[in-house]
Amino acid sequence: MIFAKVIGNVVSTQKDENLNGMKLLLCKEVDCKGKPLNTYHVAVDAVQAGEGDLVLLSYGSSARMTDLTKNAPVDAVVMAIVDDIMLTESRLVPKKKQS
Repeated sequence: MIFAKVIGNVVSTQKDENLNGMKLLLCKEVDCKGKPLNTYHVAVDAVQAGEGDLVLLSYGSSARMTDLTKNAPVDAVVMAIVDDIMLTESRLVPKKKQS
């Protein structure tokens, strides 16, 4: 899974019939602090995300494991809208207290 910001919609009138009814979003990858990266994805929207939302993307074969994308020619799916990211900058694993 990767973090991304929804930056737009993709409209396609001619597409594989298995994509009919699916909303396509243009997403730009961001790091865990929200800093934009230079990687873009077109992803199927499985959670009714909108422009400006911070989302979680799944890609590759995992993108075809949702009810919406099963058996569809999909490489990326927006599977969650992120409410908050809590970062602990000091340590990934807290140091154990000595008795």
